[in-house]
Order: sequence, then structure tokens, then C-alpha cells
Amino acid sequence: MEYDFNAIEKKWRKYWRENNTYETKIDATKPKYYGLTMFPYPSGAGLHVGHPLGYIASDIYARYKRLKGFNVLHPMGYDSFGLPAEQYAIQTGQHPAVTTEENLKRYRSQLDKIGFSFDWSREVRTSDPQYYKWTQWIFKQLFAAYYCKDADKAMPIENLISVFEKEGNAKVNAVTACETEFSAEEWNGFDTEKQAAVLMEYRLTYLADSWVNWCPALGTVLANDEIVNGVSERGGHPVEQKLMRQWSMRITAYAERLLKGLDKLDWSDAVKDIQRNWIGKSVGASVNFDVADHDEIISVFTTRPDTIYGVSFMVLAPEHELVAKITTVEYKEDIKSYKQKAGLKSERDRMADTKTISGQFTGAYAVHPLSGEKIQIWIGDYVLASYGTGAVMAVPCGDQRDWDFAKHFDIPIKNIFADVSIEEEAYTEKKGTIANSEFLNGLEVGEAIQKAIAVLEEKKIGKAKTNYRLRDAVFSRQRYWGEPFPVYYDNGIPKTIEDQYLPIELPEVDKYLPTPDGKPPLGNADNWFWDAKNNELVGKDKAEEEHVHPMELNTMPGWAGSSWYFLRYMDPHNDKAFVAKDKVDYWSNVDLYIGGAEHATGHLLYARFWSMFLHDLDFIPFEEPFKKMINQGMILGRSSFVYRVNPMYTILGGSIPTDEAKSILNAKSIFISLDQLDTVRKSESPEWKLNELVGNHLSDAHPGISFDGISYDLSKTTQIHVDINIVDNDKLDVEAFKASREEYANAEFILEDDGTYICGNEVEKMSKSKFNVQNPDDLVEKYGADTLRMYEMFLGPIEQAKPWDIKGINGVNNFLRKLWRLFHDQEGNVVVSDGKADAQALKTMHKTIKKAQDDMDRYVFNTTVSAMMICVNELTEQKCHNKTVLQDLAVLLAPYAPHIAEELWVVLGNEAGTISDAKYPICNEEYLVEDAFEYPVSFNGKMRFKVELPNNLSKDEIEKEILAMEKSQHYLEGKVPKKVIVVPGRIVNIVV
Repeated sequence: MEYDFNAIEKKWRKYWRENNTYETKIDATKPKYYGLTMFPYPSGAGLHVGHPLGYIASDIYARYKRLKGFNVLHPMGYDSFGLPAEQYAIQTGQHPAVTTEENLKRYRSQLDKIGFSFDWSREVRTSDPQYYKWTQWIFKQLFAAYYCKDADKAMPIENLISVFEKEGNAKVNAVTACETEFSAEEWNGFDTEKQAAVLMEYRLTYLADSWVNWCPALGTVLANDEIVNGVSERGGHPVEQKLMRQWSMRITAYAERLLKGLDKLDWSDAVKDIQRNWIGKSVGASVNFDVADHDEIISVFTTRPDTIYGVSFMVLAPEHELVAKITTVEYKEDIKSYKQKAGLKSERDRMADTKTISGQFTGAYAVHPLSGEKIQIWIGDYVLASYGTGAVMAVPCGDQRDWDFAKHFDIPIKNIFADVSIEEEAYTEKKGTIANSEFLNGLEVGEAIQKAIAVLEEKKIGKAKTNYRLRDAVFSRQRYWGEPFPVYYDNGIPKTIEDQYLPIELPEVDKYLPTPDGKPPLGNADNWFWDAKNNELVGKDKAEEEHVHPMELNTMPGWAGSSWYFLRYMDPHNDKAFVAKDKVDYWSNVDLYIGGAEHATGHLLYARFWSMFLHDLDFIPFEEPFKKMINQGMILGRSSFVYRVNPMYTILGGSIPTDEAKSILNAKSIFISLDQLDTVRKSESPEWKLNELVGNHLSDAHPGISFDGISYDLSKTTQIHVDINIVDNDKLDVEAFKASREEYANAEFILEDDGTYICGNEVEKMSKSKFNVQNPDDLVEKYGADTLRMYEMFLGPIEQAKPWDIKGINGVNNFLRKLWRLFHDQEGNVVVSDGKADAQALKTMHKTIKKAQDDMDRYVFNTTVSAMMICVNELTEQKCHNKTVLQDLAVLLAPYAPHIAEELWVVLGNEAGTISDAKYPICNEEYLVEDAFEYPVSFNGKMRFKVELPNNLSKDEIEKEILAMEKSQHYLEGKVPKKVIVVPGRIVNIVV
């Protein structure tokens, strides 16, 4: 019986499902292991072979830990709220829930076929109301909390209210946007609306006017990581800056903890550096500049307050709130025009563009806080309203961009350095500061900075400050398909709905687009009002009743549900809490998290933030969600190309193309094979050679028709992606290509001499648009899931990008067939034998055990596959069928190829349970001790032959054995050796 992977894999998938093999419960007698891969979003396209890479690695390690005696939690679920489903709903009218459910079924089917050990009883979906009930609950906790700097943690807002009632906010040390100081008497005198507004400036989730990335085509706000090259990642639509009232998360309160926490994590330096740079800690000072002829102050943050005498002008972000107030009549239209242009750029584009110099003078001036001089105030799109204070003090002598800006607009430059010219100093990095000011002259940079801060604080025009590049996270999306906010508005004051009435479920709507008056899609819902008396959602017909209030129309962003899903896996069916204390205490944080590095500044940062917050309020016992993280590299596709030659209707030598010739060429595409094209390129006259080839082809294909006056330009030959499924070993299935698209139905081909069409190829990102996507279902059908699993690991280190090459998968499939034959003869009979194993077989096996164990503990998977291949080859040569050896081999193989391992486990006579319950083999070092050594024997330093001798021989015995050999006598030629050098276990050298 040959290796029938289809039957074997179908059998074991059914067994695992019916016996709940991978269902996990708390077991205090075992150490726990929690392995996780990043939440997938189930797109309509399904999985391609690049997607399962991280899942396979995670599954291998989870199976390994189970074999090592751990109680393993290895769950899977779906990030099932998403913009694509909503866009599809807009286009077709199909509810996003229907689209999502169809996609989920396809994903589940594909995942099951690959044989993952997921505990599907714990599946969660972010779009399930019983899941987002607890996302809404977490939002409420954030709304009801503030960040106390003294305690360095989040605390209930009720504590803060109590302080306000007793002593006001003068002594409150909290993270806040509130700049007004008030007494207890004043607080108690505030009306409800005023108190709510003050508290909003302390809450960890709050409403505020924020500059956002607005995408008019999609009708929603986008996060920075949803924008690529200035357009939306989804659909490629333009993005602009817009000021909107939005819910935000005060993640900046956790900036320092998010930075320090990275030091404790076993993550790659690359990802940690990305987070450090994104958080962007800067230490310096804030400085206040009065605006001339206005009762306004511009506050700026600078890391170099010692350069204050070099401030030559100021630049505000175009969106800065003071721009409209201070712009003079003369420059009003210019400012308006510039702001419109700047608003069309995303923040990311503005940050990335370091070469373009643009700006506009406001006509206003600021007053230098020390010298009293007037300096121009400009606006420029390289300054962002959402970063720092939205204003910079420009010091051209110390900053290249400021220098370029000043030179471009001919702004006078102040020199802060003594005894050197501006031109000489502008581009050099100073090791020390020689400042033109009485209090800074001659000080080193560090000393000068501290001195400058002291002076600013003394004169009350500035103070020491730590700034972060990290900004509060906008938490509103103008979409339908997302978590609804558990918020209604009572006379404009946001209030949260009580816990017992959660979840607030998405209402039905007729349209998924914004309303005619520009409100988010939820504005189309009929029953989207909260009856605060009866605690239920009601329709528009009751909207005028006193106790009925409008609901929040925005929904939460995608990262809301994905910031805490790892916690829900621990206790997915609990309707009393988001996770029970005993569950979270046992499973704790994730031991190994596998996912893409592209989520470093989005999902990973937000998940850490929410974990720290939940820890602050004693809901979970840890701050960091993911102890160890591996970023899997991308599997790249091998694209195939055809080459279309494009005709030019020209007059050559007086010839005019006939209408008949034009008609033929207009109805056809002509494709030239790669090797023929290479011949053209390498010829002495490529253009002539191309025209000769095409001309000959047309003459042969259309006898009697003149193609005079038609030429072909090599530079205009078009490279076109072709579906890799109709290419075999770079040879195109011409008929399948013609059938692939209507425009190619009449295509003609300039073939190779053997009648084939050779395609070009290139390694690039897998994408449907490049037609290089390999469907894992097809490979499982053709080679089996175990082959696919092992091949994806065999491609290379998990962290590295690697090209997919279908040709290599045959080798892995042949390995599994060879493995099968260690257990069976040609007739399919089991040939496993009992008794003592051969010493060589034990050596082979335990060498492999040692290698596999070492690799697993270092999260190295590709070389383990190689080691097992070597092992099977050696055992085959040794004709080993010993049960003891083969049982260890089956267990080693189980994490990688679980289906065949299960079958071989039964073949070995293990009737009860599954191989998942086996024990991982332990290397016995005694089997690895060499009992002989192959000595290289040299004469006068030149190696002549090798001979194997026992390791227990003495030097004298080795010398005696060697000299007595016939080969030695041949090289001695009857002479007596002058010297014999013996190094046991190394060499023998005979000097004649």
C-alpha cells in the first residue's frame, strides 16, 4: 500500500473533530503554554500559501509543547469587522454580516484542511455581539478612568471628582488637556454641562476636535496605517486632513510605560525600535512667544532651548487654531489657498516629504521672549497640528530644514555662534555651543540646555518638558460595520449605557453610505435612540420624548476588538465577565505570539496600552500581553510574464499599411517568447531583428497579405503578468492563455524552435493583481497538507522573506513517501520489528532528536525538516525497521506532519489515544559517543589514505596498527620512518 495522503488526512481530521482532541481545559498539574497567531481578517479571496506560514509555525510549536508535557492553549478566531465587507455592501446591498459569514466558512474550511491543532471551541469573532459586548464594556472602563501621575496608573474618575469637590484641581497631578485651575467652590458651582466638559479633558477616552485623515470616497476616517502613498490602502482613494469631533484614546498617558516595557520583551530589535521611534520621546523645554498686536501666545516645544537666540522666524501648522486670528487682511487669500492645498495631503505624506519647500507668510509677527525682537510667523505643511503644539521656532543655523526654508523665502537669518560666519556654521554639527548671549557663552551643549531652561523658568516664559511623538489615538470611524459605542447624548452630554443592557447591537439600515446631510451610516437607522427611562433602543417616532436621546452615530475602529481578543480566548463563553479571574490567572499572558511586523505601530501598541490599563484597574495580573514574539517573513510569489509586441503604423520606404493588415493587428495581440526576445536584445541590431522576427511570423501566418509600413519598437514591448496556474516549468499553456481573457482569444505567438512559449519570471509579493497567488487548497489536494506544512517550513528561517517555488515541493512529498516505506514493504505490509535496535540506527535517531530539540528551543524550524530528511535517508540505508527507533521518529515528526504521524503511531501498535498524548523523545548522549575514528594518514605531510580505528587504542597501539598496514608499507618503500606523529582522534603523520 502506497502512502495515500488524501485518505489518511481525511481520516485524522475527522477523528480530531469528533474526539475534541485539541480542546483545552485548566489543568493545575501541568505547566501552561499559550501560543497564538495574529487575528486573521477573513477576506473574500481566502488564503494563499503565504498566509499559513505563521499559523504553521505556531501550530508546530504548540504541538511540540504538548508533547513536552505542557497544557497548551492554541485558539483561533476572526477579526471580522472590516472595511472591505462594508464596501461590498455599499456596492451590492448585501449585508456585511452575510459577506463576512461566507468568508469565514471558506477560511475555516481552508484552515481545517491544513491540520491545525486549534481549540475551535474557543473561537471568537469581533462582529459577534456577545464578543463586542465586552469591547463596549472596556470602552466604558476607559471612559470612567483618568491617569494619575502620582500613582503612575489609571484610576477611577470618581476618585478625581471627589478631589474636585473637596479641593479643586490645583494639586491634581494627572494627564489632562485641562489648562484651567479651579477651586472646590468653583467646581461645585459649575453646571452639569461644564463639569462634564472638564471631566472630558481628564478621561482616558474622550471627545475632542481632532485633525484626522478623512477619505471622502470611503466616507470615513482612516488610521495612518490604512494609508499608503497618500491614498487609502483600500481602493486607492485620496485622503485629506479634516477637523472633526471624534472619540479618542489617551494612549499618550502610557507613553513612558510603553517605552520602558519594551526592555522586558523578547521581541525582535527591529519591532522594538519601530515602537520606540513611533513613541518618539524627546526631552527639552516649552517656550512661549507673544504674538505682536494680539492677546495671544504661541507655545513651542524644542529639544534645544539653548539655541533660542537663533530663532529667525516661526512656522505654524496650516491647521493651527491661531492662523485665522493673526493673519492680516493682506495675506488672507494666500493663506486660504495654501491651507486648501495642504489639506489634500495626509500627515504621513507631509512627514515623509523632506525635499519640497512650501509655506506662506501670515503677515503677523511674534515677539522674541528674550530679545524682544519681532520675528515673522509663517505657516508650512511640514509642521503638523497634531504633533507637539503645532508650532516650531525656526533656527536656521541649527536645523537644515529651517535653513532651506529661510533661504527659499529670503528670510533674514540670525547667527547664534560667535566668531564664525553663518555659511560656515549652518551645516555643521556643533559639539559645543558658543552662543551670542551673556548666559550661554562657552558652555557645552548639555550645560547650555540646562542653563537655558533655568532662565526660561526664572523669567516664566517657558519650562522643562518631555514630549512624545506618539499622539492620542482617534477611536471613531464613520462606518456601519463596526462595534457600536454604548453612548447616547443627553442634551449634548455623552453618557454610557449601563452594563446590564449591553451589548448595544448594530441596527439594521437601508443604506451603508452616509446620510444625505453627511452623518455616518448609522444615521440611516430607524431605531437608534436610547430610551433612558425604559433602557431600550427606540425609533425616530419617539425622538422628541424627554427621556429619549440620540445614540452615537460613529462606530469603533477595527483595532478595538483586536486589542484584547487574546484575553477572551481564555474564557470565551463567560457572560458575566470579559474573562474570569481564575482563567486569566492560570493562562496569563501569551507565551509565543507570531505575526507580521507591519502591525508594530498599530495593533501591538494598542494591545499593550489596553493591557496596561486593564492591569491598572486589577482586571488582569500582567501589563504586557505578549512575552515572546516572532515576526514571520513574507512568502514571495514567483510571477510569470508574457511579452506583447505593439505595432506602430508608420510609412517605411514609401509603404502605407493596408486596411486589411491594420484590421488583423487590431484584432490580435502578438506575444514573443522570452528566449526569442533575448535573442533580439542580444543582436547587433535589436530593432531590425525584432521586425524581422515579427514580419516573418505575420507572413507565415497570413500568406498573401502585405504588412508593409508596420514596424515594432523594442522599447514599447509590454511585459504582462500571466496566471501561474497555466504555466508549467516556465512553459505557457497557450490555449489556456487564449481562453483566460476575451482580448487574448485571437492572440498569436512567436514561439521557440521546439514550438513552446517560454515565460519570463520574477520574485515579488504575492497578489491577485500579479496572478501569482498559489491556493493552498490545490496543493493540499495534489500533495497533502503534511507536505505543504513541511515545505513552508523548509523554505527557510521563519523570520526571513523567501520565494515560493512549486518545483521544490516534490522533494518534501518524496521524503514522506520514503518515510512511509520504513514502516511498510512494497505490498503494503507492516514491516516494523521488535527487539534491540542497531547501534548505528540509535546513533542516527538520537542525533536527530538532539538537533530537533535544539532547533525547537531556538524557534528554528527549517533545519529540523532537513535533519529529519537526513535521518530517514540514513535509516533507509541501514534498512532499519526497529519499533523503538521508528516510534521516536514518528513523535519527532508529529508537530510538522501530524496526519501521517498519527497514522504511523497506529501502525506501531498504539491503539489508545493519539500521538498528541505521546512524550517527546529525550536524547541519550551515550548513543552519540563515537567508538571509532577515521584517521587521515599522511606521509611527509601529504594525506595518502584514511583508516578507521577503535577509539580505545593508545598512541603506541595506533602507531603499530598503521605501520603494519599494506598501504603504509607501499608509501614507506622499505624505509624506516624517522618519526611517527600520532594525535589520538585527530591525525597520523609519518615522516620518512
